Amino acid sequence: MPATPAWPPNTLPRLFLDQPLAQDAHLTLDGPAANYLGAVLRLKPGAQVKLFDDRTGEWLAEIVTAERRAVTLAVTRHLRDREPVPDLWLLAAPIKKGRIDWLMEKACELGVARIVPVLTRRTIVDRLNHDRLRAHLIEAAEQCGRTALPDLADLTPLDTLLKAWPDDRQLLFADETGGQSFGQAVRPGPAAILIGPEGGFTPEERDSIRAIPKATGVTLGPRILRADTAMAAAVALWMAHAGDW
Repeated sequence: MPATPAWPPNTLPRLFLDQPLAQDAHLTLDGPAANYLGAVLRLKPGAQVKLFDDRTGEWLAEIVTAERRAVTLAVTRHLRDREPVPDLWLLAAPIKKGRIDWLMEKACELGVARIVPVLTRRTIVDRLNHDRLRAHLIEAAEQCGRTALPDLADLTPLDTLLKAWPDDRQLLFADETGGQSFGQAVRPGPAAILIGPEGGFTPEERDSIRAIPKATGVTLGPRILRADTAMAAAVALWMAHAGDW
C-alpha cells in the first residue's frame, strides 16, 4: 500500500510575520521577506508557504501575486495553534559575536520562554544589537518549525535583575564553586537559569545571588564548559527534568 504523503509538506517555506494572522486574510510583503520568496526562491502565484505570528499559531497561505519588490499572500487554512512553552527563563552574560548568535539559536530550539542578557562585573561584551539577535531567534524558529518565539529582554545589570526577582520563580545558577545536581535542584513551577560570564561571578555577586530565597547553585559536572556550552547543557537538563521532553 503506497504511503500517504504529509500535507501540507514539511518542505514548504516558513516565514514569521509580526502581525496577527487570520483565516482569509490578504497580506502584502515587501523588503527581505518579499525578496526571499520572489527573488531567492522564485515562487510564483499559486505556490504555498507556511506563516506563523507568535500569537495564533501556524497558517497555510498561497501566493496571489509575486513581483520583484512585493508579494501578496492569501491565508487559506489554520494548521495548528501556538505551541505551549515551558516557563523557563535563560539569564546569560553576553559573549562574543558569533558565539552569542549560536546561543540565541539554541535557546530558541530548546524551548526557552524568555532570554535576558545579564551584565555582570566580568562581562566583556556590554553592548548588544537587539535587532540582530532577534533575527537569529526568528530564523531558528522558522527552520525548526516553532510557532512561538522567546521574548528577548534588553541587557540588564545583575543587581537590577536580583532586586526585582519574583517570589514564585526558582533561580538556578551555574556555580563554578560547586552546587547541587540538576536532579536534586529542579522544582516544579516557573524557573530561570543564570549563566555567568567567561570569568565567572565575583564572590560579591555570588553572595547576592545566594541571598535570593529561591536561588540554588547547581553544578554542570567535573569539566570546565564554555559559557555557550554551559547554557545548552543547563537548559537541556532542566527540560529533561521539568520541561516538555
